[in-house]
Amino acid sequence: MSQPLLRHTTSEIIERKALTVNPAKTCQPIGAMYAALGIHGCLPHSHGSQGCCAYHRSTLTRHYKEPVMAATSSFTEGSSVFGGQSNLLQAINNIFTLYDPEVIAVHTTCLSETIGDDIPQIASKAQKDGKIPEGKYVIHANTPSYVGSHITGFANMTKSMVDYFAEKSDTPSERINIIPGYVEPSDMEEMKRLAAEMGIDYTLFPDTSNVLNRPQTGQYEMYPPGGVTIDALKKTGDSKATVAVGKTTSGPAAEALKDKCGVPFELLDLPIGLQATDRFVNALRKTAGVEVPESITIERGRMVDIITDMQQYFFGKKVGLVGDPDQLISMTEFLVALDMMPIYVVTGSPAGKKFEKKILELTKDVPHEVKVKASGDMFLFHQWIKNEPVDLLIGNTYIKYIAKDEDIPFVRFGFPILDRVGHSYFPTVGYRGGMRLLEKFLDALLERQDRDAGVEDFELVM
Repeated sequence: MSQPLLRHTTSEIIERKALTVNPAKTCQPIGAMYAALGIHGCLPHSHGSQGCCAYHRSTLTRHYKEPVMAATSSFTEGSSVFGGQSNLLQAINNIFTLYDPEVIAVHTTCLSETIGDDIPQIASKAQKDGKIPEGKYVIHANTPSYVGSHITGFANMTKSMVDYFAEKSDTPSERINIIPGYVEPSDMEEMKRLAAEMGIDYTLFPDTSNVLNRPQTGQYEMYPPGGVTIDALKKTGDSKATVAVGKTTSGPAAEALKDKCGVPFELLDLPIGLQATDRFVNALRKTAGVEVPESITIERGRMVDIITDMQQYFFGKKVGLVGDPDQLISMTEFLVALDMMPIYVVTGSPAGKKFEKKILELTKDVPHEVKVKASGDMFLFHQWIKNEPVDLLIGNTYIKYIAKDEDIPFVRFGFPILDRVGHSYFPTVGYRGGMRLLEKFLDALLERQDRDAGVEDFELVM
């Protein structure tokens, strides 16, 4: 018999305020770096030590199985004492000279934030000293790792795109802005496909599709063809409206665009599952003044057909979820619609009481006690499971240890996924993404049923 992997997890739950064990989040700069890669021709820059940048790059590289390029200010002991201005000035000069990006997106780290480096002042000095070529840009976001999580960093860098680039001219357009939230490149691609299918003129930002899921061509491209262009970002201020999905990650940018350029916005949940996708498609329809084509109606019908055919296997199954707030809200709603019971929901991000209240609201008709925790950790999640197991676990790769220890079927979803591929190529948003999730849920549950079946009830047709 195999030994347990998480021997330290106890079933007795003790209230902890200052100690996090097995965190269910990672740090701000990772999210900021991911968002920056969604700008065409952008080189993310980590204003801190080499070790920070190496960790952030390696995590994204392992998740996407793609080389992630980023620069660093390479702090030394001297920078820690006297500040990182000289390092960043030299870095800006070197980067534009050697790598020639369209834009450098600087994000801070714990060290540079603690020192108090003023990035706009340093960038302004670089501009005056002629270190930023004409037509090139340096933008920044403050992303200390001791505040928030990776989704906070993503939200901050996305807002910076608005702060630095959005402009209001005298020529309004019918274009619709779509802010996709912290999702996979495949999910951004799917949102664009739905908008295009409806005949909508749109700008999606940030856009990591064809950047972190690009094809193998045999040629290395430091700046892949994907990503939102600077020109498109500038024109977001003239757009008719913004449809922002993922309230935690997209809300700040949508509000900034409204404040800066007067662009109205609608803030929705991520379009994961039937109801949330319905709301997303309907928001695009109303905002753009178009009709939903038959092709999208057919996709929806196929998803409903799968739910109808296989609902008996979903009914009453208890589920434990770990992930980011925006994903968990939509996923919880989806599971409840399938007559499943999401009874444990944990996010490591500081989503607060609003998140907990929302989850409890979505699960009010679930015939079981529901436990939810914002700023929680996977140690607590594991303790809940030890006290009462569930039928299915959904979360990132780190959940595999709990799944193996407790012998529970496991579906990988969220960030990071380090031991499988597919997430960057196949969406989980929209009706097509919903069908993929249904397949993953069914495979996990039915494979377990097959594994546990005796000879007398090992069915050919299920």
